[in-house]
Amino acid sequence: LIVSAKMNDVDPQAWFADVLARIAAHPVQRLGELLPWNWCNRNSQVNQAA
Repeated sequence: LIVSAKMNDVDPQAWFADVLARIAAHPVQRLGELLPWNWCNRNSQVNQAA
C-alpha cells in the first residue's frame, strides 16, 4: 500500500490516515475511490474547488 501511494505521488501517511478515518462510513460499492490513484485525483479536485 505504501509503495502504491508513493508511485502515485501521494503522501502515504496522509492517504492512510484519511482512508482509516473514512472507511467505516464509506459505501462498499465505492471502495475503489479510496485507492491511492483515485484518492489523489479526488483530493486535487477538492483542493481546486476550495
